[in-house]
Amino acid sequence: MKIKVCGMRDADNIRAVESLGIDLMGFIFYPQSPRYVSTVPDYLPTHCHRVGVFVDTSLPDILARVETFALDAVQLHGREKRELCLALQAEGLKVVKALPIATTEDLNASIPYEGAADCFLFDTACAGHGGSGRRFDWNILKGYTGSTPFLLSGGISPASLDDLLHLHHPMWAGIDLNSGFETSPGTKDVTSLKTFIHNLKNKPL
Repeated sequence: MKIKVCGMRDADNIRAVESLGIDLMGFIFYPQSPRYVSTVPDYLPTHCHRVGVFVDTSLPDILARVETFALDAVQLHGREKRELCLALQAEGLKVVKALPIATTEDLNASIPYEGAADCFLFDTACAGHGGSGRRFDWNILKGYTGSTPFLLSGGISPASLDDLLHLHHPMWAGIDLNSGFETSPGTKDVTSLKTFIHNLKNKPL
């Protein structure tokens, strides 16, 4: 079970969250987001993978952020084409393609990206590009038959623990945590995260 914490900005908060032993940390480069990272924090994680989150950004601009932040992976939340995903993979980057989900039919949007994304991120469909803080019906995931693993996102909070413990899918690789664990946009409640991660990994069914 991979644990990704997204929407990080503050150096001290980054260091504290990294110490929880997470696998991935996300930095949002979408200016309309309240968690937008405009400058390099004074500290960046060294013990987990750095993921840059983009929305319909050009390849040169993505690669510029990759270099500045020493990113390991790129998460795409817009209408990016398969060709962009392949170009990023050719640069040695892992690609996470985010897809908004509201119905079983929405899962079909993953098909064109098979082989061009290392992982999907299934997020709640909303008017923006994720970050709604709402959860979609996880029963929809039963309809996913692709061969690419996925991260689950959208409205996950401490109250989601029991449902996550009972969720099963052969391609489910991990979870993406963000607003459900914040004290303010971009600042995570480290104590809440620590308790949740411990319980998720150690609580028996």
